[in-house]
Amino acid sequence: MKTLPLITAIMAAAVLEAGPARPNLIVIMADDLGYADVGFNGCRDIPTPNIDRIANEGITCTSGYTTYSVCGPSRAGFITGRYQQRFGFERNPQYRPDDPNMGLPLAEQTIAEVLKGVGYTSGIVGKWHLGAHPSLHPLSRGFDFFYGHLGGGHQYFPEALDIRDSYQAKDEPQSYRTWILRNHEPQKPEKYLTDAFSDAAVEFVEASRDQPFFLYLAYNAPHTPLQATGEYLSRFTKIKDPKRRTYAAMVSAVDDGVGRVLNTLDKLDLADDTIVIFLSDNGGPTTKNASVNKPLRGGKSDVWEGGYRVPFAIRWSGNLPSGKVYAEPVSALDIMATIAGISNAPISSERPLDGVNLIPFLSGAVSGKPHEVLYLRKWDQQRYAVRRGDFKLVINGEGAQPELYNLENDLAETNNILRQNPEIAQELYMLRLQWSSELMEPAFLGLIHTDSWQEKADKQDDK
Repeated sequence: MKTLPLITAIMAAAVLEAGPARPNLIVIMADDLGYADVGFNGCRDIPTPNIDRIANEGITCTSGYTTYSVCGPSRAGFITGRYQQRFGFERNPQYRPDDPNMGLPLAEQTIAEVLKGVGYTSGIVGKWHLGAHPSLHPLSRGFDFFYGHLGGGHQYFPEALDIRDSYQAKDEPQSYRTWILRNHEPQKPEKYLTDAFSDAAVEFVEASRDQPFFLYLAYNAPHTPLQATGEYLSRFTKIKDPKRRTYAAMVSAVDDGVGRVLNTLDKLDLADDTIVIFLSDNGGPTTKNASVNKPLRGGKSDVWEGGYRVPFAIRWSGNLPSGKVYAEPVSALDIMATIAGISNAPISSERPLDGVNLIPFLSGAVSGKPHEVLYLRKWDQQRYAVRRGDFKLVINGEGAQPELYNLENDLAETNNILRQNPEIAQELYMLRLQWSSELMEPAFLGLIHTDSWQEKADKQDDK
């Protein structure tokens, strides 16, 4: 029994022997993208050939999860590799440039901070949403380049951006109208915002070609407001629902940008040296932006599968199989652990990661499951989910009775089997209690505690 960890380590090392010691990492995160709105998950009315390249040339993770079912906390979990409830980031933060506590605590390390210790340069393009105070700015959190916005969403057309200084915006609606920050300098984009972000991503890759790099390409599309150019809309004349048509156009713009990034890697002969991961930050808010999560139940903000099970694909050419489907649960938590494990980046013993290095599992060098259990807690609604194997326990609000589902047989979570399996339900319930005992209460008030008109409109999706 004691030899198993050694064998596992040897096998994992063999997988990585042919690869670079410090591969580049590109994480492309869409915003509010539906589970079924990419080709590799079966979408038929929105072609996503470039996003699909990542899956077709790599691995589709059909059980890919985020750590939360709304934007800010999900990103906090991803960027630290730790359940965000461990450090109180359990609400979408308010846009408060005057509050250094309204965001990711300085005690937590980001992927960029960890990779800096082993010689990486890091860039973020797009949406930050981890705090608007200057001390929480990406360049203060390990990143070397930033082109994006600090809040939770943005207007897409340059003519709508009438607030030059991001730190003068007083709330979330005003933050949607700020100029884009290039590092610390405000710039008014000249293009549709998704295209401008794609330009900046390509620029960063080209500028970083001679050293290991991490790019976090955080598109705010297809998050509302639903806005698209005539060029992208013209691709979807057969979609009659105007909301779905605009959403499709926004997804298509993201897909074009993904293609540009992948083509840049090819042009620079970096494809084999770069891990590329695509995912969404949470499930689609189906009534809000006409996204589709089927066959999953629910959507953004839910603890049903549609809330936090997302499109998830990973490519590392020459090191991972191509065209493989991987069904075991994986998490956005694993991205930090994977790149840290490969690059031998040091992780603080005081803040251990909740993720695991996925490469040995995805390559087939190591059997078994990356995670025995995955958790979700939503403090304000007292919603919980615990998945162990095929079984998932759901508590859908304060006072709600626990429900149990077998996801292998019932992916849509329609048949509550708790009465037939009380022992399993009890085991999962006790796991939830143990995990919850390790967490803290939310450390700051969230967007749901504000009252402006735009925020009221967004509360249902962002709580």
